[in-house]
Amino acid sequence: MSPGSAASRTQGRDRDEQGRARNARPRDGLGRPLPYGSPGVARQPEGVPRTPAQTLTEAQRLLDDGMPFHAHEVLEDAWKSAPEAERGLWRGLAQLAVGLTHAARGNVTGAGALLDRGAKALAPYAATGPYGIDVAGLMGWARRVAGSLDGRDTPVSAAGTAPRLRTGGA
Repeated sequence: MSPGSAASRTQGRDRDEQGRARNARPRDGLGRPLPYGSPGVARQPEGVPRTPAQTLTEAQRLLDDGMPFHAHEVLEDAWKSAPEAERGLWRGLAQLAVGLTHAARGNVTGAGALLDRGAKALAPYAATGPYGIDVAGLMGWARRVAGSLDGRDTPVSAAGTAPRLRTGGA
């Protein structure tokens, strides 16, 4: 029985292979749940070991493709597996991606809060810019996007608003 089957859902929450609760509903490009059986965008697999460079490349590809929710999942893997000294960096990047997700969904309040939280989490890394991450540029991007949301009643374009994670646009 698949995790998204009706019988699996009637017995409780959707479960993954390890028995953890996982919503098996398909999702759209912004991570919004769709009805069971609908075509959706493939979720990012969890727990994929990536180098920081691979993480940044994959997250940038997803951001450029207008899928910040999926980029957040990639960045969240890095956050969960990073050494303690780097967790704030990856958490901040993941929060920026979720902030963009909310802005693209039209949730102005949530977007502003997450963009602000992400920028604050990145601040301690501004002087070093680890892994070529444009920390100062991302903090400025977050402030600009959050400021542009005031009074806005339409979603932003996820792809058109996506930041560049690394200096030099890499």
